[in-house]
Amino acid sequence: MDWVLISFYAFATVAVVAAGAVISVRNPVHAVLCLILTFFSVACTWLLVGAEFLGVALSLVYVGAVMVLFLFVVMMLDIDIVKIREGWVKFLPIGLLVAVVMLGQMLVLIGIKARTATPFPDNAASAAAEVSNTAWLARTLFTEFLLPFEFAAVILTVAVVAAVMLTLRKRTGTKAQDPAEQSRVKASDRIRMVSMPAEKPVRDVPASAPAEGEGKA
Repeated sequence: MDWVLISFYAFATVAVVAAGAVISVRNPVHAVLCLILTFFSVACTWLLVGAEFLGVALSLVYVGAVMVLFLFVVMMLDIDIVKIREGWVKFLPIGLLVAVVMLGQMLVLIGIKARTATPFPDNAASAAAEVSNTAWLARTLFTEFLLPFEFAAVILTVAVVAAVMLTLRKRTGTKAQDPAEQSRVKASDRIRMVSMPAEKPVRDVPASAPAEGEGKA
């Protein structure tokens, strides 16, 4: 029985189901959790086929980037953070389910590696070139796939600019500062000289003490 092939199909199935849940669920928190599970499952499949650099990079970069993306969504949609904090209990089951599935995938990877007599095979292309996965990936990415790589970089840059523009759009009920308008302000616009008559301070004179013998019969 080929445990590597079985685990590969298991990870791929989880990734496809989680990716379908990302676009089908209505709750944005559930969608983010399913997207994290999708990335982690794909990273496990890459580790199985010998692309350990891509697997580690996907786990470290994209899973963390999803959290930043979720924060951008919260900023752009004006979601009330207080309400989200109040309803964190209803998000706990799906979060625990995703955590359990990810833990199971890690245990399967450890078990498969312990069962196999040889470690996970290297990438066939990198093995043929007699270089490491990282060197083969860099060489291929910046030679054969340079144009698609630059095109993807341009798309990501446009997406970042669009996200910033959506965040900085004018909305009702919010206060914002305009540095350009603040720099054009003159002192005469902010200070108004008012002529007022001078007033002398009034000193409180203490009442004199009654003389001796006054008030006595």
